[in-house]
Amino acid sequence: MHVIVLGAGVIGTTTAYYLACEGFKVTVIERLSQVAHEASYANAGQISPGYSTPWAAPGVPLKALKWLMEEHAPLAIKPTLDMSQYRFMWQMLMHCNAKDYAINKERLVRISEYSRDVMDKLRQEIDIHFDERQLGTLQLFRTQKQVDAAAKDIEVLREMGVAYELLDTQGVARVEPALAKVSHKIAGGLRLPGDQTGDCLKFTTKLAEKAKELGVEFRFEQKLERFELERGAIKGVIINGKKETADHYVVCLGSFTPQFIKPLGLNAPIYPMKGYSITVPITNPEMAPVSTVLDETYKVAVTRFDDRIRIGGMAELRGFDYSLNPKREATLRMICQDLYPEGGDLSGDVSFWTGLRPKTPDCTPIIGKTKYPNLFINAGHGTLGWTMACGSAQLSAHLLANKTPEISIQGLDISRY
Repeated sequence: MHVIVLGAGVIGTTTAYYLACEGFKVTVIERLSQVAHEASYANAGQISPGYSTPWAAPGVPLKALKWLMEEHAPLAIKPTLDMSQYRFMWQMLMHCNAKDYAINKERLVRISEYSRDVMDKLRQEIDIHFDERQLGTLQLFRTQKQVDAAAKDIEVLREMGVAYELLDTQGVARVEPALAKVSHKIAGGLRLPGDQTGDCLKFTTKLAEKAKELGVEFRFEQKLERFELERGAIKGVIINGKKETADHYVVCLGSFTPQFIKPLGLNAPIYPMKGYSITVPITNPEMAPVSTVLDETYKVAVTRFDDRIRIGGMAELRGFDYSLNPKREATLRMICQDLYPEGGDLSGDVSFWTGLRPKTPDCTPIIGKTKYPNLFINAGHGTLGWTMACGSAQLSAHLLANKTPEISIQGLDISRY
């Protein structure tokens, strides 16, 4: 059976790989010139099941109002003429309560823990390297208030059986020795030893090569136009003005998913959440991060690759805007200098990047079947696409192959909207 996968980011590429492992003939259609050149290109680098936390949380609306007035705010909003921006913000606001937060947190951890296990198995099966490290993640708290607020997340982690360590200032310095020099700025941390790191671009590029060895065809610089619908089923997709057919279709178009499936009467409330990163050469390995440090105050991740530090995060709601905001670069540089002043060379070859992360208002991705029997969706992973990629892809492949999924898929497909 033939499957057309639309999109070749980390989600589309992993989906294609796992479909090929199930014996499907797979064609991947991508509008850009290479894999992983949208949101996957220079993301923060962490694979963080334990830190899979919804942005829609109690207290966030008040925090957002304060952030709008701060120089180094983790969230910024630029009003546009697009009504979908305001619908997204309203829907997200409706999820900022304790009940929905618990539901969405459980879904995110469920997928992410599974995805980490799938990736571990993948590395055992094939030779693939991507500056990977299995040394955990440290959520860094600068205030006692943040330490106290971690109790709610710890409760969910305990219920889900996720390993964690709540650390004081000395404990933080034990797992991240370079932070000992700035210990006066740190109140504590939450360490998640099962989390990992790696370069998403390297991973996706190398997995695409493995997929090609399994017979997957990648076609780049393609113009995706629309689906063709007939008698309640997808009969083809128009690409470069030509109808192409398959037995099944999987939409992995990230932030572009809603526009593409809207003519089918499908509502996918995914909105682009713009993020930024800088990549800094390491000058002193001993004074650089050991793994990933997530600065809770600025919602920014500082991740160690083999010879580089990647600092990434923040969120802007301003539509499909790819402009590089120098204020965001200044914030990322400030955090790197503040935590690791001797670790990287901020005066040298620093690359600055931005990408559009596909966010749903409940912060849970859309994975699974639609009302059309031959159309599936794997999109809307927000800031956790790298974390959830392998698990989301394996779930999708099992669903297409009519296999029983290895974890519950309750609450994941588009029917919840």
